[in-house]
Amino acid sequence: MGVKVYIPTPYRRFTGNQSRVEVEATTVAQLLHELEQQFPGIGAQIADENGDIPGYLNVYVNSEEVRTLQGKDTALADGDEISVIPAMAGGR
Repeated sequence: MGVKVYIPTPYRRFTGNQSRVEVEATTVAQLLHELEQQFPGIGAQIADENGDIPGYLNVYVNSEEVRTLQGKDTALADGDEISVIPAMAGGR
């Protein structure tokens, strides 16, 4: 089955304009790796050179931000819903 991942608009160019994709992964770290394997180029947007989630990106597992869980070691189960949300900047 896998986990469902919401892809925000700025990253959809890597997923063929898909807003949701399904990935087989048991941890957030594996999810990040699998996204790069399936959608080359997205990895540089969602992980730094050490494979960590950059500070400008929030990753949610079933509405809980992974930094409040176990970070990239957060366990995933079939059917989990993951949201990748880049921080917004700008305005006045």
